[in-house]
Amino acid sequence: MALDSEPTDPTTGGRPGVAGALSSFVGITRGTFVVDGIAKRVMRLEYEAYEPMAIRELEKIVASSVERWSSLTAVVIAHRIGVVPVGEASVVVVTSSPHRRESIEAVAWLMDTLKRTVPIWKKEIYEDGSAWKKNSECGCG
Repeated sequence: MALDSEPTDPTTGGRPGVAGALSSFVGITRGTFVVDGIAKRVMRLEYEAYEPMAIRELEKIVASSVERWSSLTAVVIAHRIGVVPVGEASVVVVTSSPHRRESIEAVAWLMDTLKRTVPIWKKEIYEDGSAWKKNSECGCG
């Protein structure tokens, strides 16, 4: 589990001989976003985090995932902070388990929970300006 300004290898997380499934989600910065119905060209994203709290929240969701899916053999979450150019990964979530179902379900749950609970903020830098992106999945007012 990490907050880092460097790219992360999405194949991290397997345990040879133990896991029969390795599931991952990689969120990549795309080149356009639709804002108020208008497609805007994205130059880059910039992420900020309250790091002590973000790390605690990431640790909590990793521990919760292992409680929910006790067959998980590894859980990796890495989220970039700072500048993330178009085409590069912003977030990587990887799990492994003996069978695919638990691993796939855990990845989806981890990503949804991360978006809802971890204090990481995204600023979209467009060709014609910038905007802080409200996380519509966040349970915060």
